[in-house]
Amino acid sequence: MLNKPRGLVTTARDEQGRDTVYRCFDGAGLPWLAPVGRLDKASEGLLLFSNDPGWAARVLDPGSGPGKTYHVQVDRVPDAALLAALAAGAVVDGERLGARSVALLRAGGRNAWLEIVLDEGRNRQIRRLLAAFDLGVLRLVRVAIGPLRLGALGKGQWRELDPAERDALAPASG
Repeated sequence: MLNKPRGLVTTARDEQGRDTVYRCFDGAGLPWLAPVGRLDKASEGLLLFSNDPGWAARVLDPGSGPGKTYHVQVDRVPDAALLAALAAGAVVDGERLGARSVALLRAGGRNAWLEIVLDEGRNRQIRRLLAAFDLGVLRLVRVAIGPLRLGALGKGQWRELDPAERDALAPASG
């Protein structure tokens, strides 16, 4: 697991020459690893890597995989009706976007933090859903995947999952 800093792209090589998440593994001597899902360049937080395609597919499966939890700072304070509308979802460009849950974490004078849990992470799903309700994203951090929490892992830092964590995220099928 890696705590992806904002500004890095989730790819092995970027045709535009931008820094990638693999910079965080420089000098670690790790085997080939592929990202399990993505976080866009402007997003940060928990990102998994694996060299086991079957395990990765189970983690990403929208029907049986673990939920993905995000803390999102938005540019205004939503009321209860807006929170309910966000949870109900919206159709954006012909695509149904929704969340398993949406909750207000804390609110200030001009902005708020929401906790949004997704069953699957489609391309820029949270940003597009919030934009459909005229909410701008100031910061987006994935804080958990299923029971695995980002915790105190510093930005740009990584650690290996232990066998219990791997099994909790995606038990072996059989």
